[in-house]
Amino acid sequence: MKSTAIAHPNVALIKYWGRKDEKLRLPTNGSISVNLSEMTTTTTVEFSEKYTSDQIRIDKQNLFDEADRVIKHLDRIRSLAKSPLHAKVVSENNFPSGTGLSSSSSGFAALTVAASNALGLKLSEKELSILARQGSGSACRSIPSGWVEWKDAETSEESYARSIFPNDHWDVVDVVAVVSTEKKDVPTSIGQKLAQTSPFFDARQQSMQSKITELKKHITDRSFKSFGEIIEAEALNMHAVMLTSSPSLIYWSTGTLQLMKQVKKWRTEGLPAYFTINTGQDTHILVEEKNAHILIEKLSTVSYVKKVIKNSISQGARLIQTHLF
Repeated sequence: MKSTAIAHPNVALIKYWGRKDEKLRLPTNGSISVNLSEMTTTTTVEFSEKYTSDQIRIDKQNLFDEADRVIKHLDRIRSLAKSPLHAKVVSENNFPSGTGLSSSSSGFAALTVAASNALGLKLSEKELSILARQGSGSACRSIPSGWVEWKDAETSEESYARSIFPNDHWDVVDVVAVVSTEKKDVPTSIGQKLAQTSPFFDARQQSMQSKITELKKHITDRSFKSFGEIIEAEALNMHAVMLTSSPSLIYWSTGTLQLMKQVKKWRTEGLPAYFTINTGQDTHILVEEKNAHILIEKLSTVSYVKKVIKNSISQGARLIQTHLF
């Protein structure tokens, strides 16, 4: 009863920040995202009578107190399968975790696909997305492929992500600029609970659906300038809520700020590139494929950028045959 799955973290282009239901992880608004091809979480799960407790190992470290969230998710899957068996979970990321690159999205997506298959559950993509969401909200978006929308909903059964355009709809790439590998002080799951303390929260909510509609139009039309302007403004809008929550959340580092200004400068010099930032310090820069080499060359000269990862838009979470143990 062993299965292995691979999943990719996603970057939200229209983001959510705040939840209407903490237990079910229902977001206060819908969102749009893409999965990142070169960044992966690989997770092997085995259920067996030989295990007397759940064993969790992530990035070569055994987890104890920190494993609570993973075990709760295993419990959800065991409950669906009506199984009493304990599990061994081994998971590996090929990118820095806990720095705002959405390792929880790929982590819980891979865990959901591997664990449910290991217990013999035959779940649809919708069911997998609903289940993954309960482990980590953004994980529901790492289940489908291509350009993904997570719709706003009032019930768990209707809060799931689905593909709205295939991987190859548009040759946009996401270039990740790692400016720091230090883990952030406040995890996203805790920061989400502070969203509604910001005086800007309500104003942000009023514009979310219109932004989603507008962005989908620009993706349909492949209008890069309009697309880029929305996603960059949206990232700053979300961080404005974080900065003004109580207590405030400052996820950026010095390198983040410098790089945001640099991207704007490069744009005035003729490079059509736009940034977006999740809940951390590392920066996503989106360009069309034809300009990716120019961006990467420029980033190679920036002293505070420690690593560059070029991603195309990828497929969703899936089973693989090679196990980690």
